[in-house]
Amino acid sequence: MPQYARDYHRVDWLHNIDPIKDRYSGGRGFKDSTGTIFTLRGLMNIGSLVLLAAALLMLFAGYPILTYFFKEAESNKGGFNLGGTNGTGQLFTGVRGLVDPDTPAEALTRMSLDGQRRMQLVFSDEFEEDGRSFYPGDDPFWTAVDLHYWGTGDYEWYEPAGVTTANGRMVFTLIEQPTHNLNFRSGMVQSWNQFCFTGGFIEVSLRLPGSHDIAGLWPAAWTMGNLGRAGHGATTDGLWPYTYDACDVGTLPNQTYPASRGGGPVAAETSGAFPDQYGPSLSYLPGQRLSRCTCPGEDHPGPFHSDGSYVGRAAPEIDIIEASAGVRPGSAGHVSMSCQLAPFNNALNLTTGRDAVVFYGSNRTENELNAYQGAVYQQTASVLVTTDNDVYEDTGGRFERYGFEYKPGYDADSHITWTVGDDMQWRLGSQALAADPAVEISARPIPLEPMYIIMNLGLSSAFSYVDFDRLHFPARMEVDWVRVYQDEDKINVGCDPPDFPTKEYIERHYEAYHNPNLTTWTEPRARGGMNMQFPGNRLAGDC
Repeated sequence: MPQYARDYHRVDWLHNIDPIKDRYSGGRGFKDSTGTIFTLRGLMNIGSLVLLAAALLMLFAGYPILTYFFKEAESNKGGFNLGGTNGTGQLFTGVRGLVDPDTPAEALTRMSLDGQRRMQLVFSDEFEEDGRSFYPGDDPFWTAVDLHYWGTGDYEWYEPAGVTTANGRMVFTLIEQPTHNLNFRSGMVQSWNQFCFTGGFIEVSLRLPGSHDIAGLWPAAWTMGNLGRAGHGATTDGLWPYTYDACDVGTLPNQTYPASRGGGPVAAETSGAFPDQYGPSLSYLPGQRLSRCTCPGEDHPGPFHSDGSYVGRAAPEIDIIEASAGVRPGSAGHVSMSCQLAPFNNALNLTTGRDAVVFYGSNRTENELNAYQGAVYQQTASVLVTTDNDVYEDTGGRFERYGFEYKPGYDADSHITWTVGDDMQWRLGSQALAADPAVEISARPIPLEPMYIIMNLGLSSAFSYVDFDRLHFPARMEVDWVRVYQDEDKINVGCDPPDFPTKEYIERHYEAYHNPNLTTWTEPRARGGMNMQFPGNRLAGDC
């Protein structure tokens, strides 16, 4: 018989039955009468379980409780009530603040144009990071649009691929490429609902595309009130280019009373600038959609005046530059430095008077307003400023600085002053926007709305002659930097400030602000409209 044949578990101590420790104890099964839990191993096992339970309790209960009571309050990271989704400001985790850290130290402050006030840099973008994407949601400050700018009959389609950053610059590239039934593709960026400012000084350093003497390209840098989104016609319908806070005929369609009230004023019916094209009427605007005349309880972003009436709201426009090249070989190019206005003066003539319009004797201007003063959809206060030949991509490639300083409101010192380089070019004072009895309108303020920034490179015969025979593509506008300054004691940055809120109104009409195919507010959907009604106007008897 082999060794261990009768002792099956001699080599298996786990299953080897001990006659004492494993004796049967009735219905309770086997019982080790000599065992105890008070051993080193038992204590270690229990201790491990206690530590594990404590760790889990700390992770899922203790840590959140301690964080709630001891965390520091989240700052707005310089956001100052920026519009959009982030309650603490438009800033994603790990993304820089409003002032670009690449901005040179000497550019962090500047003096106001009158030399009396120190101004603080509140926003800058130096574009030093190459390869940035501006598709929706990719950038905290800029969004490149994907649309046709039909309102000015552009020949190009704007798409995000038309804008990027390279060599420390934002580059807009206009190419001849069929897309969306158009022959050209380019780019437009907006800071709409991401970065806005009210008052201050904005300056851009850029190189214009093409040549100074080949006409057709339309590079622009400009600003608009946040309640209107450029390229989204439903949002600008009845808001652009109004800057108005009065309840009078200036808020009504065509700036005239309805026929049931006798019509008029006569000047609004007869002083149009283009009678052969549009007839004698001064204005074709549909009326101010969000006016001071709005009936109580209607759809309006607010706020209210002390008398209970709504504050008149709109989407005014101030242009840094809109550039056009010369038509003849050897001719100089120009930039229009302008403001678009509504309601309109009689015959589109600004109110005259001391400090209404000031020219600074620059050899770049002719010390007179642009002969083009608007048409039936806007009044334009503009001066043409001659550019140097070397500030274009193909004829020198030098970067030039363009900007404007403005103080919003009705005060005697409220103004917009445009600059090229270190030189002031011209000043539009609040006096130029004073009441005009001939058309029965009240004073218009230098724009009070929070303004966002737009930059684009377009192509349209609505702005200038397009010399297709001499133009060549691709054409590029390059922006070296964008900087915004405000008085140190008057910082007002944000797209949803308490005195001019926009956030809730934009959210209520989300589709209008995100669907560029909706071109009007009131037209039916089948015709590309929002199929909405303008709020009632008490002057029109709607209340």
